[in-house]
Amino acid sequence: MSTGTRSDRAAVQPAKSAAKKAPPPRASLVDRAYREIKSRIMGNRYPPSLQVLEQDLALQLGMSRTPVREALIRLEKEGLVEILPRRGMRVVPIAPEDMRDIYEVLTCLEARAAERLAERRPPKAELVPLIAAVELMETSLDQDDLDTWAQADEDFHRLLLELCGNRRLATMAMTVFDLVHRARMVTLRMRPLPKKSSRDHRALIEAILAGESRRAYELHYQHRHQAMRLLTEILKRYNLQEL
Repeated sequence: MSTGTRSDRAAVQPAKSAAKKAPPPRASLVDRAYREIKSRIMGNRYPPSLQVLEQDLALQLGMSRTPVREALIRLEKEGLVEILPRRGMRVVPIAPEDMRDIYEVLTCLEARAAERLAERRPPKAELVPLIAAVELMETSLDQDDLDTWAQADEDFHRLLLELCGNRRLATMAMTVFDLVHRARMVTLRMRPLPKKSSRDHRALIEAILAGESRRAYELHYQHRHQAMRLLTEILKRYNLQEL
């Protein structure tokens, strides 16, 4: 049986080529712009108070200004940037006194997430990612690899929120978490080696596995409260005016 003339097949071929060259959907470009700009802010490649023109951002990211503009709107809602009419965007700095307030909110939300997770007493298999993060934290400290330690610690806290079972709580906490993360990265090498963090996390995992919800809350509340106190001391010692 014939599958069509040569001219018929030739007519189909350009259509396939055109499909391959079709530009990515705008939504995916917005997501990529959002992730890249946010990553640069969180990693302090875009430091506090930095001002960048929209067209310069677009050039840096290799895309048009439209997805960049939409990404900036999302980041402004999260409190990370301020959109300046005809002047692009500015990375919003965080004053030390604001950081204490932000940390207090995060401490309460994360402690409740830990308590809620312990209330349903999940099987150990569900907590394997948390355990793996703690093990990586310990290994990284043994190797004096603070960057890997910081990433593993961040993974632990994010996973705790994801596993708690309350999406609204997790979403609210993650918005605040991103602001705290910037401060932690700035002060990462100004603090003593965080050896106690791994012990605190292991104790929390034990409380969750045992279904000891009140203990889980108190352990994590104290863990975050101590971190806030340490950060406050560092900000005063080094006279850091903004983060």
